[in-house]
Amino acid sequence: MAVQTDIVLVTLNARYIHCAFGLRCLQANLGTLRPRSQILEFTVKTRPTDVAEAVLAAAPRIVGFGVYVWNTSQTLQIVRRLRALRPDLIIVLGGPEISHEWQEQALLPLADHVIVGEGEVAFADLCARLLRGETVDRIIGGGRPDLARLVPPYDLYTDEDIAHRVLYVEASRGCPFRCAFCLSALDKKVRPFPTGDVIAALGRLMERGARRFKFVDRTFNLSPRTSEALLQFFLQHVDKGLFLHFEMVPDRFPERLRALIAAFPAGSVQLEVGIQTLDPVIAARIDRPQDNELVFDNLRYLVQHTGVHVHSDLIVGLPGEDLASFGRGFDRLRAVGVHEIQVGILKRLRGAPIARHTESWQMQYSPDPPYELLASATMSAKEMARMGRFASYWGRFGNSGRFAHTLPLLLGEGSTFDAFDAFSDWLHGQLGQVHRLAFEALVEATFTYLVQQKQMEPTVVAGALAADYWRVSRKTWLPAVLRPHVMTCNPNAKVQEADQAPEHLPRRQRRHLD
Repeated sequence: MAVQTDIVLVTLNARYIHCAFGLRCLQANLGTLRPRSQILEFTVKTRPTDVAEAVLAAAPRIVGFGVYVWNTSQTLQIVRRLRALRPDLIIVLGGPEISHEWQEQALLPLADHVIVGEGEVAFADLCARLLRGETVDRIIGGGRPDLARLVPPYDLYTDEDIAHRVLYVEASRGCPFRCAFCLSALDKKVRPFPTGDVIAALGRLMERGARRFKFVDRTFNLSPRTSEALLQFFLQHVDKGLFLHFEMVPDRFPERLRALIAAFPAGSVQLEVGIQTLDPVIAARIDRPQDNELVFDNLRYLVQHTGVHVHSDLIVGLPGEDLASFGRGFDRLRAVGVHEIQVGILKRLRGAPIARHTESWQMQYSPDPPYELLASATMSAKEMARMGRFASYWGRFGNSGRFAHTLPLLLGEGSTFDAFDAFSDWLHGQLGQVHRLAFEALVEATFTYLVQQKQMEPTVVAGALAADYWRVSRKTWLPAVLRPHVMTCNPNAKVQEADQAPEHLPRRQRRHLD
């Protein structure tokens, strides 16, 4: 006889490659109710009608939604449909986006219950009481569960997850810092999971074929003892072709940790190093203690003496920062040689302490998710829009690796920020958009910019763009704008028609972990 599905856990991931780690944590801790539950995962591109239909097909009594800044609008549409079609369905909401300032959200009137904060224990207790017919408060505090007593979620990763998706892992929760832009500023301390239990779970996953792991810890290297134990474990299995992602505190790399990281083969480790700002006055304003001298010493070591891929973050729009100060930080970070600079626009996440600066710095945010800064006392609306385009184009040209030969021509010898800002502004004027741009269109526009605007030699520009185009597209033909110049400088170049060329370009592993 089939087991009834009383509880359905639902969320919309940003992309298919991402697993819903939070839902797996909830399901793992349902106790005796776990066999009566199931997880339904979708992406933000799935039609709300299709999600609602899948939920209703499972005929649950309780449906729980994981609500995040990237899926709150879509979740609202789904919940509205469910409320209309199944008025008796018990709808429970949880997740970072609904855990703060919930009174102001359109989702609240549609929910029967909201769990605020960590939900493993609270959700299991809520479901048990509801299925017994008890009356329960509408707003429920999740508290801070004892991590040693939680059931780990790792056995809920399916074979398909292991083969095709990012596997999230956590060795700790919380953050000791109080950075105003981050929800982790609300944590009181870092709480570790038992390291031995984490390593045992990783071992079981690797026995099943898992090779790609992304740690969600905010400060993986905060405890040297824990981070060293995990890195030593992975080094024992490094011949299996592992790929690991960690988020690191940028000014804390003791020699022992440096040596362990340097022992990994090139390309097997990606470190996300949160810089956010290099202006000490602004860093103090947002309660972000950071020793910039140590930061650059560590970055130089990672870039020059390890095979680690260094992904760094900078935020545009922090209170008091203007284009000039942001540009100086961008140039300094670029000069040290990090592999990626992720330029992010400041967001006023619900509950984040950055709200205290709203009035004094005239911070104006979008009312819609992801609540990005629109303007401030030091950054006009025009400048913020320009920097939004800069961030998108930099991702395509500076971070993607697609324009490795051409990027030096674009950036020149002076300020990287100024050079790319000028190109970004020109490019938007030509293309009128930042998304859904074909690689060929970017190649042709870049050729025009460098030749007509920067007065560079066409054969030099075409040679660089052709090298990038062939490497990335794996094609043996070229866009028409490049052909005569490439043939001029290299008459023996093989230039074929599009229908003769291979089309497939394998993705690099690290793109899966973005």
